[in-house]
Amino acid sequence: MRLPSFLALGLTLPLGAFAAGGDSTGGSTWTNPPKETQTTKECKGVKVWDDKKKRCVAPKNSGLDADTLYQAVRELAYAGRPADAQGVLAAMPDQSDDRVLTYWGFTHRKLGDLDRAAFYYQAAIAANPDNILARSYMGQGFVEAGKTDLAIAQWREITARGGEGSWAEVSLREAIRTGLTYSY
Repeated sequence: MRLPSFLALGLTLPLGAFAAGGDSTGGSTWTNPPKETQTTKECKGVKVWDDKKKRCVAPKNSGLDADTLYQAVRELAYAGRPADAQGVLAAMPDQSDDRVLTYWGFTHRKLGDLDRAAFYYQAAIAANPDNILARSYMGQGFVEAGKTDLAIAQWREITARGGEGSWAEVSLREAIRTGLTYSY
C-alpha cells in the first residue's frame, strides 16, 4: 500500500525528535518503558508492592490509589506478565473508566487476542473520544494485524485531536513506518 506523501514524510522523522506532554493520554509518562520496581522484582502473581507496608499485597482492597495500580499494570505488562496485569485491572473500582478500558485492550493485545483488544479500545474511545493513547494502541494492533489503512485512520484521529508530537502519535507513526510496535 502506498502511503500518502504527507504521512510518508512524517514517518521519516526520528522518534526522539518530538517532545511529549505530561498527560496520561500519551504524554511524557509513556515515552519510556516503565521503571522496574519491587512489583516486578519481588511480587509474584497478581500482587503489587505497597511502599507503606513494605511488602507485596493483593491489589483488591489494598488501599493503593488508582495511579499506583495503573503504573503496576503498565510495569507488569511490559515485564511480559499481561495476565498478572489483568488481575490488577480487575481490582480497579471503575471498570468503565477509559484508562482502565485502554489497559484491558493493551493487555489483551499483548496476550494475542486482537479482537478482544479492539473491543476494549473502542469502548475506551467511546467513553473518551480524545483518548489518544487508546487510539495509538489500537492502531498498533492494526499494524500487527496488517491493517495499515485502519492504523493510518487512527493516526489521523490522533493528530486531529491535538496529539501531534505526543508519544501516542509518534509511536503509532513509527509502528506504521517500521511494522514494529511498543510494549509500553
